[in-house]
Amino acid sequence: MTATAEPEVGKARLRKEDARLITGRTRWTDNMSLPGMVHLAVLRSTMAHARIVNIDISAAKEKPGVLAVYTGDDLDPGGAIGMPCAWPITPDMKSPRRPVLAQGTVNFAGEGVAVVVARSAAEAEDALADIDVDYEELPVVLGLENALADGAPLVHEDLGTNRNALWKFDSGEAGSGGDVEEAISQAEVVLKRRFRQQRLVPAFMEPRSVVVDPTAPQLTMWSSTQVPHILKTMSALTLGLPEHKVRVIAPDVGGGFGGKIAVLPEEIMALLVAQKTGKPVKWTESRSETMTAAHHGRDQIQDLTIAATRDGKVTGLKVELLADMGAYLGLVGPGVPILGAFMFNAIYKIPAYHFACTNVFTNTTLTDAYRGAGRPEATFGIERIMDELAAELGIEPMELRRKNWITHEEFPYTTVSTLTYDSGNYEAATDKAMRLFDYEGLRREQRERRERNDPVQLGIGISTFTEMCGLAPSRVLGSLDYGAGGWEHAAIRMLPTGKVEVITGSSAHGQGHETAWSQIVSDQLGIPFEDIEVLHGDTHSSPKGLDTYGSRSLAVGGIAVVKASEKVVAKAKKIAAHMMECAEDDLEFAEGKFTVAGTDRSTAIQEVAFAAFMAHDLPDGVEPSLDSEAVYDPENFSFPHGTHLCATEIDTETGRVRLRSYVCVDDVGKVVNPVIVEGQMHGGLAQGIAQALFEEAVFDEGGTLTSGTFADYLLPSAADLPSFTTDRTETPSTTNPLGVKGVGEAGTIASTPAVINAIVDALRPYGVSDVEMPATPMRVWRAIHTGETAAGGPGAEAGGGLGSIDANRGGAQ
Repeated sequence: MTATAEPEVGKARLRKEDARLITGRTRWTDNMSLPGMVHLAVLRSTMAHARIVNIDISAAKEKPGVLAVYTGDDLDPGGAIGMPCAWPITPDMKSPRRPVLAQGTVNFAGEGVAVVVARSAAEAEDALADIDVDYEELPVVLGLENALADGAPLVHEDLGTNRNALWKFDSGEAGSGGDVEEAISQAEVVLKRRFRQQRLVPAFMEPRSVVVDPTAPQLTMWSSTQVPHILKTMSALTLGLPEHKVRVIAPDVGGGFGGKIAVLPEEIMALLVAQKTGKPVKWTESRSETMTAAHHGRDQIQDLTIAATRDGKVTGLKVELLADMGAYLGLVGPGVPILGAFMFNAIYKIPAYHFACTNVFTNTTLTDAYRGAGRPEATFGIERIMDELAAELGIEPMELRRKNWITHEEFPYTTVSTLTYDSGNYEAATDKAMRLFDYEGLRREQRERRERNDPVQLGIGISTFTEMCGLAPSRVLGSLDYGAGGWEHAAIRMLPTGKVEVITGSSAHGQGHETAWSQIVSDQLGIPFEDIEVLHGDTHSSPKGLDTYGSRSLAVGGIAVVKASEKVVAKAKKIAAHMMECAEDDLEFAEGKFTVAGTDRSTAIQEVAFAAFMAHDLPDGVEPSLDSEAVYDPENFSFPHGTHLCATEIDTETGRVRLRSYVCVDDVGKVVNPVIVEGQMHGGLAQGIAQALFEEAVFDEGGTLTSGTFADYLLPSAADLPSFTTDRTETPSTTNPLGVKGVGEAGTIASTPAVINAIVDALRPYGVSDVEMPATPMRVWRAIHTGETAAGGPGAEAGGGLGSIDANRGGAQ
């Protein structure tokens, strides 16, 4: 049986994975139960900065069911183990050692201090109350500018500074553009703005969980991780384990959004405890541990200066960032703002550009990658200041963008930040979005409301964006001192019965790889979609890979699958030619069949696979297998783009924000599965809108997270979001054979500035030029009535107290 002539790529298939994921007929890490397994619970510091004077574990060790209690000195007596950071962005970057459990001092509230090993999770948790820790409180430093001030308390005294690193890019020095200071000094108009990117918590559906079994020949770890291959290598390096004796399995993973990209202290802890006890161990975090001890995202101060002519041509852009690393460095945390360095110029032709980022330590939970990782922050900054420039010049915001963006005739286009955009059509996406949105009609309504002084004002927000997807190529990442490559691996196994197994190094956590990869292979080999199985997430069955993050799955991992498929066809062609007694050059391959050109003589690839298995009559020197593998390292990033438009209605008497409509038209290149693309867009939009209106991680003056539960950290429900209108244009990528780009982060990147631009647009008649995120009713009301546009400081009101919930629930529809 072969596939039909109808292509699979582009077909709106329901996901293969959903039958088990939606019904719960699957295995999450916390479902694991092994014979003799014990459970871990971690005692976490309630103080943000303190010296540990003494830890008394004697009472806890006597509790029922407790087998052992360990401190940091018990697990790592010599203090030699440090959690890895894989991105040293500068040669002089300050890198404090992060212990598995605190040793000597605690540096943020939530840092692990001791671990209980017990026969049940409940017994382990109960015993935590019997551990007595004597702390000597140390000064706490919070806030980026506070941490850099003269005489500020130091998070790590041995470093002598709270400055982690300073990274710069200058177009004049790079030869990619002019001198930005000269552009600013000669500009007809210069505009400066400060924007705040608040802290966010990657609130994934499944909490982090780890199971380690030391009893098998290979030390096996199951983890709710995005990066099983990276976790395997880093665990071996961190603990000095022989890598071939370590196996990591990521079973079905309930979301990540970058929040599961790290190598966790708890993963290393579980390995150490398993080795000490000789028993399988499990650790699963509580929701409060997710909020306080898992990494956070964003947290930047952005100072932007834009130079332009009076008719709206941008002549220069200067970006100065402060980025909060928290108390320690995450796996890729220092490099997250640097990814944004290449995207502040966005879709615009900017002649001169300067970027500088200072990474800073504070006594807070560390930050690391969160959906978009640097690109949302950059898109927010440039799209906000473009709106501010339009207001300053009296130019319609969309018209200002048209004056400055790269036109479709100019691709490929090398930007001022040195990236080469291979394809795009910003005009087509924008025109379609404006039609769907009724842009002109809403502008008329806005004018009418303003003229009659309506208490409910209408705002229109624009976000025209692009992003760099498919984190690659390896040489580019190497030039940025990134600690890994950008390649991906895939293998195809042709089974004797004509079925296919696809092995991919890209490890899904909800993206739909099993469906999309099956569609790709079906078209490549002519095998029915139903006859293809995709295997991933186990370093034993899938030994090579660089995993899933940065919208790289399809643009890198999917192309590796294509390359492996091409090798299968090439192998099969030799055998098919022998079977049909013809020259290889006489064979054509289409729809799963090899056909002798100009004849009706053909044989299916499944028949060739069986002949290879039998090996009774193969050409000399041909091995009896069609199995093939490939490693793909892209020549360039991919660059999806889109136009997002948001209409908000704001009650000026209460500050209540209602999302009236949201339209986005995205160009993600060739679409493999429209259903998956639509799902990715909806999920991304929800997260980006949540940053604009709902989410914020807030610390009090003592460094305690005051938004440490879902009662305080507000996530939107379906009732809080509008019905999105989504559509697409398609300009295929020219740098990969499928023409695909990326979609996983697009909605998150584009939606936040669209919403905030809409809010500010509605409030401009009141003299408002900014509202700090999240734009809660209180912050919006203050902006209208008192002129306050920034909450400021680590003790600022949280993004969602009960008042915020009451004001927004059911309103933003």
